[in-house]
Amino acid sequence: MGISFDNRLYDQPEPQRSRRRQAVAIMQAALDAVDPYAGVLSALRREGEQLHIGERIYDLRRLKRIIVVGAGKAGAAMSQAVEVVLGDRLTAGQVNVKAGHRLPTQRIRLTEAGHPVPDAAGEAGAREILHLLNGCSADDLVLCLISGGGSALLSLPAEGIGLADLAATTSALLRSGATINELNTLRKHLEQAKGGHLARLAQPANVVALVLSDVVGNPLDVIASGPTVPDPSTFEQAWAILKRYDLLNAVPASVVRHLQSGHSGDTPETPKPGDPAFERVQNVIIGSNAIAAHAAETAARRAGINTLLLSTYVQGEAREVARVLAAVAQEVPASSNPIAAPACIIVGGETTVTVRGSGLGGRNQEMALAAALQIDGMPNVDIVCLATDGTDGPTDAAGALCDGTTLRRAAALGLDPWAHLHDNNSYPFFAALGDLLLTGPTHTNVNDLAFVYVWA
Repeated sequence: MGISFDNRLYDQPEPQRSRRRQAVAIMQAALDAVDPYAGVLSALRREGEQLHIGERIYDLRRLKRIIVVGAGKAGAAMSQAVEVVLGDRLTAGQVNVKAGHRLPTQRIRLTEAGHPVPDAAGEAGAREILHLLNGCSADDLVLCLISGGGSALLSLPAEGIGLADLAATTSALLRSGATINELNTLRKHLEQAKGGHLARLAQPANVVALVLSDVVGNPLDVIASGPTVPDPSTFEQAWAILKRYDLLNAVPASVVRHLQSGHSGDTPETPKPGDPAFERVQNVIIGSNAIAAHAAETAARRAGINTLLLSTYVQGEAREVARVLAAVAQEVPASSNPIAAPACIIVGGETTVTVRGSGLGGRNQEMALAAALQIDGMPNVDIVCLATDGTDGPTDAAGALCDGTTLRRAAALGLDPWAHLHDNNSYPFFAALGDLLLTGPTHTNVNDLAFVYVWA
């Protein structure tokens, strides 16, 4: 994949510099393991007129058309790989990717769109996808390329809901601290292509979804809001989520009306298990947080570091998870638990941030800032928080690194870490220190990884 990190990250005296280089090499190994281009080539293989996808074989002589659709931050690299395998057998394609994530393609059209808040470009791309699916036959194959960010990028509001209303609802949920599962439950009941609807629209074609998972535990109904799988969630649950976060009066009236219509049975539910829409659907996961975490674990051990993969199911408020990471860092030198130094403890998952301030940052940067407050003065500790897609929140950073010197260096620059944390303003804090992780778009997305290093 060839990801490189900003050289300013190494602007520290030894031994911090060599430690940081080692930490970056381990992160690079994790990213390389979930390269979506390689993942597609592993899952999709052509041998003459036979197309092998996962454990199934499709006879290309029996297929009239092969149509590619999809959405997600990894969509460009996935599209390139599909073109390499299928070449001129591709009939047409439309994939929505995040703005700035386009790569050259020949037969598959890529539309750059807004994320995490949907925009008009994403809606236009989604309408083109529905146009391609219109009139599919049993002799067609629809390849659906799904990756993290697909929920925002594949946004086509239900009848009676405007795009601005959908965007406002998304923003309100993001600021409330709602989980990705909760956000996607709303999306599936407010839009036309999610929650199994894409599979229904493609009937009676064969549908194969290649999925790069960005959701804890890899639930297919949650990844990109499950366009090709049955939806177990309901209008009643969607309504309860808005009520839970006290948002019924904060979201647009059109959203409330649509949910009420679904709750009363006037608007049909999303397709459920057993629906004939899924009889000819195959879903294949080609990458996940666990794969990235295990690759990092292997790289750390090869570097001679005692390593423990603690969990890939970490969720919760970023600053609270930071306290746990810091507690682990404090425990290692005190008792050699859970492993002895030199230690690397790895966790994966996705935290949330309840936005109360007006600053700039992302969940990984906020987690690093909160952790820095807890490990102040510890000379042999680094905590690194990484968004694997390269964009943490609405910033150009993939995350940040903190260590026992972070607060001392911040004080020398006149930075108040508590004030920055209170204002959700972690980006300028770490930018001033040169401790942001800057990768540019990685063209993959499998949640977040955090690393607790305790050096000997």
